[in-house]
Amino acid sequence: MKTADVIRLPVAVTDYAGAVQWILDRALKLDAPLAVEAANTHVAALARHDPEFGAAMKRFDLVVPDGMPLVWSINFQLPEEERLNDRVYGPTLMLETLKAAERTKGYRHFLLGGSPRTLEKLEKRFAREFPETALVGSYSPPFGEWDEEEFERIQEAIWSSGANLVWVCFGCPKQELWIAQNKDRLVPAIYFGIGAAFAFHAGEVSQAPAFLQKRGLEWAYRIAKEPRRLFRRYFVHNSLYIFYSLLDHSRA
Repeated sequence: MKTADVIRLPVAVTDYAGAVQWILDRALKLDAPLAVEAANTHVAALARHDPEFGAAMKRFDLVVPDGMPLVWSINFQLPEEERLNDRVYGPTLMLETLKAAERTKGYRHFLLGGSPRTLEKLEKRFAREFPETALVGSYSPPFGEWDEEEFERIQEAIWSSGANLVWVCFGCPKQELWIAQNKDRLVPAIYFGIGAAFAFHAGEVSQAPAFLQKRGLEWAYRIAKEPRRLFRRYFVHNSLYIFYSLLDHSRA
């Protein structure tokens, strides 16, 4: 898939249809794990600023533009006829993949992360909205750092389920580092770093209205909802994203 450089992160020039097709084409013929990330400004800035996280992101096979600023940066580099009309928002990509996978046998989904209560809500919602989708398992790891035994328990849960699409929700950057650092020994499947999608789809956290998302202002809505937890993240990484974007454009 064609990519564009967004502050040194190779981001796919794609829409929902293209991303879902890429996923479905590969999920049925896996001989090794693949990793997919929905990248926003936080992910892009952290990948540029933090060497460890940057190295982790190089292990991802598909990075889609979750944030509108990434879409704008991609479009700046493209002729008008190739420009993207919208981002590939991680929570929506999850729903689009579930919906598309309903129509074909062989796709088996696994939910990894979140609390047991959150997973229960998700399983009920997906069973109601996607009755033909094979949701074959879920696992809620304990809070904190994990030892090798916990990794083996996660592996066994995925392996025994037969899943080939694994939705990972540990929070950024933990989920990306976990996928990248363990990629060589994970059960063959497509692993998605899916951020807050579980909380959104379980109805535990409200999503920004569509008109704010389209204008790249989702961060403002989320800060207003959770100022103590998110202010520093958005202030620091949005600032870094702007700084690196201006730096790269001035050099170009």
